[in-house]
Amino acid sequence: MLKNYFKLAWRNLAKQKGLSFISLFGLSVGIACFILFLLYAVNEFNFDGFHKNADDIYLVLNGRTAAKEVIGGSIFTEMPLGPAMKQELADVKEDVRYVQPFETFINVNKEGRRENMGYADPAFFSVFSFKLKYGNVTTALADIHNIVLTEQTAKRLFGRSNAIGKTFQVKIENVFQPVIVTGIAEDLPANSSFQFTMLASFARWALTEEGKNSNNWGWDSYLTFVQLKPGSSLAGDGQLLADFKHRHQPKHLGPKTGLTLEPLKAIHTNTRLFGVKVSPVDPQMIWILLIIAAGVLLIACMNFTTLAIGRSASRSKEVGVRKVIGGTKRALMFQFFTESILLTLFSTVAGLFLAIRLLPYFNRLSGRQLVFSITQFPQLIGLIVAMVVIAGCLAGFYPALLLSAFKAADVLKTKAKLGGSNLFTKSLVTVQFILSAAMIISAIIILQQLHYMESKNPGFDKENVVELETYLIPDSRNAYAQFRQGLAAYPEITGSASAENGLGEREGMSGTGYTHDGKSIRCAEYNVDADYIPTLGMRMLAGRNFSPDIASDTIDNVIINEAMMNEYGWTPGNAIGKPLEGYDNHGLAKAPTVIGVVKNFNYLGLQHKIEPQIFLRFPPAQPMHFFVRLRPGNPATALATIGAEWKKILPNYPIKYKFLDEDLDRFYQSEERLSNIIGSAGGLSIFLSCIGLLGLSVLAVSNRTKEIGIRKVLGASLTAIFRLISKDFLQLVAFAVVIASPIVWWVMHKWLQDYAYRIRIEWWVFVLTGVTITGLALLTVGFQAMRAAVANPVKSLRTE
Repeated sequence: MLKNYFKLAWRNLAKQKGLSFISLFGLSVGIACFILFLLYAVNEFNFDGFHKNADDIYLVLNGRTAAKEVIGGSIFTEMPLGPAMKQELADVKEDVRYVQPFETFINVNKEGRRENMGYADPAFFSVFSFKLKYGNVTTALADIHNIVLTEQTAKRLFGRSNAIGKTFQVKIENVFQPVIVTGIAEDLPANSSFQFTMLASFARWALTEEGKNSNNWGWDSYLTFVQLKPGSSLAGDGQLLADFKHRHQPKHLGPKTGLTLEPLKAIHTNTRLFGVKVSPVDPQMIWILLIIAAGVLLIACMNFTTLAIGRSASRSKEVGVRKVIGGTKRALMFQFFTESILLTLFSTVAGLFLAIRLLPYFNRLSGRQLVFSITQFPQLIGLIVAMVVIAGCLAGFYPALLLSAFKAADVLKTKAKLGGSNLFTKSLVTVQFILSAAMIISAIIILQQLHYMESKNPGFDKENVVELETYLIPDSRNAYAQFRQGLAAYPEITGSASAENGLGEREGMSGTGYTHDGKSIRCAEYNVDADYIPTLGMRMLAGRNFSPDIASDTIDNVIINEAMMNEYGWTPGNAIGKPLEGYDNHGLAKAPTVIGVVKNFNYLGLQHKIEPQIFLRFPPAQPMHFFVRLRPGNPATALATIGAEWKKILPNYPIKYKFLDEDLDRFYQSEERLSNIIGSAGGLSIFLSCIGLLGLSVLAVSNRTKEIGIRKVLGASLTAIFRLISKDFLQLVAFAVVIASPIVWWVMHKWLQDYAYRIRIEWWVFVLTGVTITGLALLTVGFQAMRAAVANPVKSLRTE
């Protein structure tokens, strides 16, 4: 019986090749879209899940205010913490201290390179499931001279993956020290919170000056991971953890402060954790993207449903005959469900193929390196099977119910005509275009906000500025003096400056906090030279800039921004010469004096309000960033000049630079990805909706062929025929835009509230979207309407 159903399903699909192809193609595209987003969601929610002991591994967070209060906590802990937990807490099976990778210089065969290197305890490869292709997991990091490379790094440095025993030099502090390769790790999975290329022994780090100074309970600079014994309840025992912390830090803690254990698999979706190298993802955003993908799939299923309803007209007599010879409603429903599931299976296979082909584009869109791997994501099988069943039932339920409900006497007397004229079909078309319009409007508004943030003047001149990273350079202050002097001779260079802090996304900043008149003040602190403010085009509101000729500028004079001036209740007229009472950083003997006020500028993304800032020139800070302003135009000559001067002064240290405007634009990467994803989904949904509309218009013309012939014989014009066919569809599209507009306005208005500086939602966005969608619908339906209008009425009147 089942075999017979599949035969009938195949024959019926083959009879109407055009409409069957439209149904198959539309559903395939919807399924491909959903599979890609499903892969993305599974990847994000399964970060770090590939570790064998993942369920028992926890990141120790420093700081907790109450046992029941949900907070983020700091990921940075003290060096002695891990060993102490293993020794004193029975449930701790193993501990690992980890220094996140940072850029350093290495020498390989006398060639200088920049590489990212981290440090970890020897137990790292025993606790975590990073596979060593060569080397021993227990001894790979046992000695201070040991280092582990990833396979790709080994090939890049030595031309082969098996580099065991190879030696090279690594700059640790200010000295190049030899290391020996004792392990080659397989390239790390993309869904890992650890992303290192080189990993050295933590024992080596502990011997550095910083390591020695931080080996106490008052310096929190390290990530600490613990592996608990299976079944342990330590993670939920806040009191035990607090008591442990108080034994070691009684002077530094309040009565409710302690430790929190964050599950390894929860790190990637905890946006409250600051400082994680692989940026966490908001789970809400993942669900939003899944909902968008589900919306696209729903549109594809609606297309299938509406076209199946339309195809039912040609199958009404088949249903009548089957009922006359004893066919039951249940049997008929099962048959039509079989056809629906069969078509969904075909569509899924095609959708999988399409998804694989589109995966590189989707990776660029999402900023991930996703792969279809059943081994890595075994849950994909169950999710895709569930999707096939749900999509098949969703798309086939109503057509099966409708077809099986035909009365034999009625359908044998005449031909049923359902091609898009019933209320349910109209509702489906309307919902399709509501979803499509919502996505398009949302994408336009997000793009507007993105363009506003990228084009808005941040309060200084960010164009034509090159930023060089120099925090690994020994005696960078003296190096900058020589570098600046060398650049002064070139006309393509119009200025230069140095600073301890960079500007832009992931550059970080120095911050301090203090109390003034009982009020808590937090501010960003920038140690700069006298050329910093004019080189970057910042504007003085009052007072003066630093001067190299005034000694007090390097002792107790500071420049503040407008926000800091407002914190103190000053004005540009009375701020100059005022002491910055309460500020006691840098061990100053007295409160520093304000010599200038700089106009506010956005040193963070426009998501954030401008906060108080202090600019100072106190020694012995070393500049970690050089800023070079170029003459507008082609930067090639200027970049060559910068490279040549750098090589003269620092021949053993490879140069690394970036353009400041591009670095600032990276603040908005998430908004750019979101707009691209929603825009692509919106365009896809419009495409699918128009495909469905094309199919329905074909059916509508087919069902009204004789009527159109009669109207033409009676003198109806082409315009009248065109209007007759298209008006109902266009009314549905217009109605959908009207319904979608207020809903989207409310949602996007809420979204924009997260931005300190934002656009206003303009009325023309909704009008433009409505006109565009209506125009596309008109073109889609109009093609079939014109074919009907110019058809020979004689042939139309012969149609049965």
